[in-house]
Amino acid sequence: MITTKYINRTKLLAVSILSFALWSCHTDKLVSNKHLAPDLPEQYRDQGKTQQESNIGSIPWRNFFKDPVLQGLIDSAIQHNLDMQLALKNIEAAGLSLKQAKAGYLPTAQLQVRGNSTNPSNNSMNGLSLGQFLGQHHVEDYTASVGLSWEADLWGKIKSQNVAALASYLQTEEARKLIQTQLVAQVAQGYYQLLMLYQLRDIAQQNLQLSDTTLRIVKQQYEVGDITLLALEQVDAQRLSAAALIPDFEQQIRIQENAIQILSGKLPEAVQIQEQLVNVHFPENLATGVPADLLSYRPDVKQAELAVTGSQAYQHYVKARMYPSLVISAEAGVNAFKASNWFNLPASLFGAITGSITQPIFQRKELKTQYELARVDQEKNVMIFKQKVITAAGEVSDALISIQKLKEKQQIAVNKTNRLKEATKHANLLFETGMATYLEVITAQSNILQSELELAQIKKAELAAVVDLYRSLGGGWSN
Repeated sequence: MITTKYINRTKLLAVSILSFALWSCHTDKLVSNKHLAPDLPEQYRDQGKTQQESNIGSIPWRNFFKDPVLQGLIDSAIQHNLDMQLALKNIEAAGLSLKQAKAGYLPTAQLQVRGNSTNPSNNSMNGLSLGQFLGQHHVEDYTASVGLSWEADLWGKIKSQNVAALASYLQTEEARKLIQTQLVAQVAQGYYQLLMLYQLRDIAQQNLQLSDTTLRIVKQQYEVGDITLLALEQVDAQRLSAAALIPDFEQQIRIQENAIQILSGKLPEAVQIQEQLVNVHFPENLATGVPADLLSYRPDVKQAELAVTGSQAYQHYVKARMYPSLVISAEAGVNAFKASNWFNLPASLFGAITGSITQPIFQRKELKTQYELARVDQEKNVMIFKQKVITAAGEVSDALISIQKLKEKQQIAVNKTNRLKEATKHANLLFETGMATYLEVITAQSNILQSELELAQIKKAELAAVVDLYRSLGGGWSN
């Protein structure tokens, strides 16, 4: 009969604690804070009047960048870049913290086995009682028990901890996405820089060949006495100036290759390019969507929004700490004067259940100060979130105007280069027939060289602006 009583109490205790746990334990959802963002216009500045529902930021980077060499470099950077590896470790650590926070709803359990021997003074009440009733002067006590303790989440303290932990975890995921978007953009821009350097070297080599032809003609005219030694020396000096550009560009090519490989997590080595700068093209109409898309695609904006959510949850947690805490504790097991009597059931069984309410009263304003600090931190995170949104919209607008004006500049540079090519051709023909001086030839060749170099740099700047637009719209974190 006694055994049944203890078993029933144990069952009742277990059912009660489990019921409380199920009542408190539910899926925590993050509250969206997009309403805290500043009012965004229907379109970006310099976007044009065309409404664009799609957004290139949603295009996976493998579909946006078609060059297989560039794809390989980006893939290697994502896999081996140390910043990415650190981001993954941060995600792993945040995941462990999230699991720990979710366990806050569960009761704590402790298995305890203890034994003690007490030898009171023979002149004490306990000593006299032992001697009188037990005929000995010491008492032994052996206990084996399981203790449970569970705090009821009356004010949402544990829930707030879970929300804060979840927001922190998602922040690390957005941080990884942010690093990847930056990494993809850096590799792409570095690759286009490398293509530009190769084209600049090729232009310098072609100009050197043109200078060699001019120098050969000038030597022939000098030998027959048509021109002076001064003319020969000036043409030769102009050729050497063109030749000096080649090792300079080759040096920059090697350094740029090293930078790209290091960014990709590799040791310095050559990059086997298969494409030329002039053959790289993106669609004419780059869809930017609407500014509100930034709240969904930009990792840094989403990270800032999650920081607001996390700080709100922490503020609620700190506030809940100022309220009373209800803790239910229970202990059950066996207790006997001798360990061998543990299994003398039901006589050795014991059980206890307690409930306590604790209310902080005087803690030198510590809890209130923590709450005020949490409130200030939450307000700061709201400001940072708004600033992130404004900055993101500004970056998109900057990229749009850069692309637009670089296209105009490129068209002007193309027309200028074509005119200078014709001028150089005419100058060479006139020089061969004696109708133009060597100075006119040198000037024409120098002008065409500078114009072609400028055109290649404008082309690279336009590609870099397109990549920056892709990044500023949140593109690059999706494979």
